[in-house]
Amino acid sequence: MKTKIMTASEAVAGIQNGATVMVGGFMACGTPEILIDALVEKGVKNLTIICNDAGVPGRGVGKLLSSGQIKTLIASHVGLNPEVARRMNTDVEEDKLECILVPQGTLAERIRAGGAGLGGFLTPTGVGTIVAEGKNVINVDGKDYLLEKPLKAEFALIRGSVTDKFGNTTYNGTTRTFNPMMAAAAEYVIVGACKIVEIGEIDPNNVVTSGIFVDAIAGGEKPWQI
Repeated sequence: MKTKIMTASEAVAGIQNGATVMVGGFMACGTPEILIDALVEKGVKNLTIICNDAGVPGRGVGKLLSSGQIKTLIASHVGLNPEVARRMNTDVEEDKLECILVPQGTLAERIRAGGAGLGGFLTPTGVGTIVAEGKNVINVDGKDYLLEKPLKAEFALIRGSVTDKFGNTTYNGTTRTFNPMMAAAAEYVIVGACKIVEIGEIDPNNVVTSGIFVDAIAGGEKPWQI
């Protein structure tokens, strides 16, 4: 079996300018910081980042915002990072950020639909609001729904608590967040792992993300701390 274990820099080597990248986590809880750091060091630009939120300054996706590497951000909540508003309102065209806000449940379901191979789904969330602009409205049994399309990505950066050498992964507590869904919705999946163990050491009943979804594993992720 070809090894999936590599350094964080090696794991993100394939991410190029303009790539679409999903990043797991919720307010940086469950975000793979070592992979974010490697991406900052790599210096790629014009990324489309799909994540729950904009992180906070100095943490999670917030590092990529501060380094000016994100061109488009698709997220549910950006209120804890003032860099988003600054970048959206800058007069410097090359620094301008496009921010697409998606209701959180809709974002999660769009990613899940991407991983499941669905063409979309119907939701009443956003009907009659700005969320509905440009979307198909479908009436079912007298009630309007928005047709929401799936989200996919070229890469997913996820954070695992324990990962075996095949990529079978477990998550502790709320670090699980968006990680399992993103692992299924991306072409190339990288796990930043707190602990790497031998194949067979994880109880199969505790595996949340199967190793079949994982392409690369980088150790050294630190346990989540507030």
